[in-house]
Amino acid sequence: MPSSSLPRHGGAQLAAVLAVLVSQGAFAQADPEAATVVVSATRSNLTADDAPQTVLVIGKEDIARQLAISGNSSDVLASLLPSFAPSRGKMTGSAETLRGRTPLILVDGVPQSNPLRPTGREAHTIDYALVERIEVIQGANAVNGLGATGGTINIVTRRPGKDTLSQSLDVQATLPTTDIGSSIGNNTMNYKAAYRLEGRGDAFDYLFALSYEDQGLHLDGQGRPLGTDNTQGDLMDSRSYDVLAKLGYDIDADQRLQLSVNRYRLKSKAGYLAVAGDRARGIPTVSVEGNPPGTPPWNDVWTTALTYRHASLAGMELSAMVFNQEFEGLFGADNSATFQDPLIAPAGTLYDQSRIVASKYGSKVGLTKSDLLDGRLKLTGGFDTLYDKGEQDLYGTGRNYVPPSAFRNLSLFLQGEAQVTDALALHAGIRRERSDVRIDSYTTLASFRRVAVEGGKLDFNETLKNAGLVFKPLQPVSLFASYSEGFGMPDIGRVLRSINTPGVSVARMRDLQPILTRSAEAGVRIREGAWDLDASWFRSRSDLGARVATVNGAFVMAREKTRIDGFDAAAGYRFGKAHRARIAYARTNGRYDSDADGTLDARLDGLNVAPDRVIASWTADWNGRLSSFVQAQHAFSDTFDDPAMNFGGYTLVDASANWKLREGGKVPHGELRFAVSNVFDRMYITYFSQSALVEPKRYFAGRGRTVSLGYALRF
Repeated sequence: MPSSSLPRHGGAQLAAVLAVLVSQGAFAQADPEAATVVVSATRSNLTADDAPQTVLVIGKEDIARQLAISGNSSDVLASLLPSFAPSRGKMTGSAETLRGRTPLILVDGVPQSNPLRPTGREAHTIDYALVERIEVIQGANAVNGLGATGGTINIVTRRPGKDTLSQSLDVQATLPTTDIGSSIGNNTMNYKAAYRLEGRGDAFDYLFALSYEDQGLHLDGQGRPLGTDNTQGDLMDSRSYDVLAKLGYDIDADQRLQLSVNRYRLKSKAGYLAVAGDRARGIPTVSVEGNPPGTPPWNDVWTTALTYRHASLAGMELSAMVFNQEFEGLFGADNSATFQDPLIAPAGTLYDQSRIVASKYGSKVGLTKSDLLDGRLKLTGGFDTLYDKGEQDLYGTGRNYVPPSAFRNLSLFLQGEAQVTDALALHAGIRRERSDVRIDSYTTLASFRRVAVEGGKLDFNETLKNAGLVFKPLQPVSLFASYSEGFGMPDIGRVLRSINTPGVSVARMRDLQPILTRSAEAGVRIREGAWDLDASWFRSRSDLGARVATVNGAFVMAREKTRIDGFDAAAGYRFGKAHRARIAYARTNGRYDSDADGTLDARLDGLNVAPDRVIASWTADWNGRLSSFVQAQHAFSDTFDDPAMNFGGYTLVDASANWKLREGGKVPHGELRFAVSNVFDRMYITYFSQSALVEPKRYFAGRGRTVSLGYALRF
């Protein structure tokens, strides 16, 4: 890639920011209270510091700081998790991996990921303005079942406060700094508003929240309009809204029932066309005004859950949930060779677009007994069910693209924690997965020779194990180690839609076998006064993994042996009550068997693993009313087996300031905030576009400098 398109002073900028942070003292944990929060995603009431693997809790203050800088949920995760791949900045999040594998994304425990036909849209099913905290379990884990081969990201929505009645209103406007005067009239402004009503009675509590966002055109570091992804869908030039409702009822002191409903919709305004870039010359894709063919892409999601908890059921704690998610994702229209059919239109003239429809029903039941063996043994057992049905059609012509399929899963699990001594805790568990997939018979598209494929049923029975320990030899030091297995399904859509050989039966296809991942991790935590130190090494292996590859500009799935190794480290320091700082680093390296000889002879590319990254931040509270936040992210350069995919690296710096308003000496009731994203207005090509052999129309630059002004009112 030509040097003219890459920042060459990123390392110097990062060093300058780190020097400022060091001059304030050292580095601090972003949320020092997070270690004591019970992490619901563990299913066994563990806190982050008691878990035998890396568990992070991102609090609402950290989320709010990131949302002031960027409203993109993938940006939020990438800015807080160095092991998470840099955001693509688009409606699709394919290749946004966690520790080199796809994470299972949950909202209040409800799976958002589609097990059979991943869309890459899982990160855009809820507005993070309505989120209380984010729980992250890094690495494969069996306890949450299907899809958690790379880890689990559980998004916990807002809960009612303690007041009888309270309301909040939050508004924010964002615009690029390039030619601000003309930007206001050129559709580059972003507007967002969120409202929340909540309260409590004697036994009832309620929360109603909604948000709306209108995004305009984004500009790069040289003031050019970013290229729009007309096919996969884009966040810029889009509108979205989210409506969340919660109603809770405390039956008595021990029992609680809660109903929650969330409706999220994101749709492109479809006002721009992409003009292809040039990788060899370092020229990114840009946008020009125009109306793309077909119906604008969208995400449409309904998530409903009913939960019941009993804190003292015969000396045990019961948690139960039933849920439903209805998902529809429409992709943009194009005239790709895949969609052509001479029986419908002359070759090269047929525009069509794919649509994925998925419906999930399921339940989760867990029962915990904590006082066995004089309180030294805790057991959690239960079962999960999941029924998922869906298909992928061509929206314009009504043709079948991926046949209707149904997935059924019943899982039984038992998880134990034994406090062997005051210093040593052992963890172990087992999960039994019983699944089947039913796929209808179908005929492939004309571009795949109209082959008739025999449907069938696939049965999977897997036993997944996990074990771990936490050893605290000294008061500030905690050592941990774990082994865990993960279970996932390959993207059947990529397999089934491209069959072009007659006589194929889905019941005998090797590429439809499940993905089993074995993950090991060892690390240390140190909590000493104002210091927080964490470090861990991890390795995950799969004998039949699922690698995303590029063939003739199209993404395909390769089933191969894979291994991913990595290292995470974070250091933090709180100096006084007013200042906190933190630095975190992640290194990930992946290899796969390219020729099926059992040897891991090739490197995984940017479609599959994140670059090595370091993130540093400093939070300051200057006088109780004025606070500030600075963060710097550096993605290190890297080389791959194909030199055309080498990554040049880049550094981004963001900053924000908040001012609490007072009225007549009362408690602060309002807040002004100002944020600057990409402070140095760096011109860079995104990690995805550099490290994947994307088509010229997807050679995207990252967003240039923007400023945001927001106001929040609590009343």
